[in-house]
Amino acid sequence: MLAVGIPQVGADNVQFDTATVIIFGERFAVEYAHSPAQRAQGLMFRKSLCEDCGMLFYFTPHRKVGMWMKNTYIPLDVAFIDEEGVITDIKAMQPHDLNTTMSSKKVAYSLEMNQGWFKQHNVKVGDTIKIDISGAQ
Repeated sequence: MLAVGIPQVGADNVQFDTATVIIFGERFAVEYAHSPAQRAQGLMFRKSLCEDCGMLFYFTPHRKVGMWMKNTYIPLDVAFIDEEGVITDIKAMQPHDLNTTMSSKKVAYSLEMNQGWFKQHNVKVGDTIKIDISGAQ
């Protein structure tokens, strides 16, 4: 299923590219945050997120990363993903929580989706996600 209706501009006019994540052969279009400004903005100030929409974050160099929910109104789950596409952690995050949610290992990506999305799609730690950023800038 391909997610539709993805907003491409966050608050503060930060532009986001689109990437495709492939999970169990199913393709999902998500926003792609790879620049420092895009990662800093993330999903802040959004009041809703469509059912299969989300945001993929890219980190270079690969490292342990932390996510927080400042100015984020939507309850989210975050999957941390290593450079091979293997999910190392899936963690729940609550709106406006300023505590940092850390990956347990070095990762290349994190994928934020609506809370419960990974469970609803039977996605677990150890599963592999394929990432296609060929259309991103």
